[in-house]
Amino acid sequence: MTPLKRFLAKAPQAKDNGAAMVTIRSIALIGLAGFLGAAEAHAQEVPAVQRFDAWESVSASADGKKICYMGSVPEKSEGDYRRRDKTAIIVSHRPDEKSFDVISVEAGYSYKQGSDVTVLVGGATFTLFTDGGFAWAGDAKTDRALIETMKRGRSMVIKGISSRGTLTTDTYSLIGFTAAHGAINAACDAASR
Repeated sequence: MTPLKRFLAKAPQAKDNGAAMVTIRSIALIGLAGFLGAAEAHAQEVPAVQRFDAWESVSASADGKKICYMGSVPEKSEGDYRRRDKTAIIVSHRPDEKSFDVISVEAGYSYKQGSDVTVLVGGATFTLFTDGGFAWAGDAKTDRALIETMKRGRSMVIKGISSRGTLTTDTYSLIGFTAAHGAINAACDAASR
């Protein structure tokens, strides 16, 4: 078994109100595993994981390409649904692609086609577009503005509508966000961009 697969196998599970949720380590490493793909056997380092209150950061490289993620799972999830897969918000850096501070939301279901996701932090509201089970900001300017707002906030609410018309409301803690963002900036040398 490769170091990455061993690491993925050790990711702890968490439960909240009876609905299964996984930690951000599992979610981020799913994305990381996709990044590493066939290069997994040539991984140059085992992913480094740091915890900052409600947030975790992950950094690794394969074939000389660095990738850094940070993310969190909701403290509270509401909606009239029977089953829902993992949900999380992730911020990623892919310096070799000149991609920094990309925010993505994994809903745990498919969003209603053509619907938007609303993100509320303090008095600020942001709109993300959806595709399948994910939501993103429409441009880098919105990503940066949302990140700066998250740094000043204490909590964040994300609202989306499933393909079945179910409204979901996820509440995230922003405690530890700034420290986790600093960690991925340092790991992926994002401060120098």
